[in-house]
Amino acid sequence: MKVLITAGPTIESIDPVRYLTNRSSGKMGYALAAAAAKRGHSVLLISGPTSLEIPEGVDFIPIENAAEMYQAVASQISRHDLAIFTAAVADYTPSKIAEQKLKKAEDEMTLTLKRTKDILGSAREAMNFEGILVGFAAETENLLENARSKCLKKRCNLIVANDVSRSDIGFDSSENEVTLVYPDHSETLPQDSKENLALHLIEIIEGI
Repeated sequence: MKVLITAGPTIESIDPVRYLTNRSSGKMGYALAAAAAKRGHSVLLISGPTSLEIPEGVDFIPIENAAEMYQAVASQISRHDLAIFTAAVADYTPSKIAEQKLKKAEDEMTLTLKRTKDILGSAREAMNFEGILVGFAAETENLLENARSKCLKKRCNLIVANDVSRSDIGFDSSENEVTLVYPDHSETLPQDSKENLALHLIEIIEGI
């Protein structure tokens, strides 16, 4: 298969020095890219800034912010059979980027944000993607309910959900424990290294 994978965080500039971001390390997405390549698939990895090495045999497009991620995915997704969205894309970005570094002034400062485009939610209709669509859901509460709602609303074949409120898995960790949420049922995979989980996930998705 031809596989597109998104990974890592996005960074949303406030001024030339500061930006908004999140705690995503990109490890799960990079592990999935490596696993898919190892299984013989053609892989394109679109990633926000990380400290990780690009997996061997994987094509790579670097991006910085949510808008760049959207454009990269929109331009490439139609060429692929499978899209796996692991990236932690910012839901909001500053409405205006200051041209110069913002100086300290008052005790409080208001930052106005605007919604970014929903990449996973755009895959089916706006991007006309008809292949296998897999999303990730990083949750801190109501994991199953939120993940199933996301799966149905965004017409995914599968949502891979994990509880990022736990310190032993998820963001910054080398291990993860995920729940596979399908439109009509779910199952939990035991905690394991992200590399082992990635291989297992690719095998499961191949079965879809």
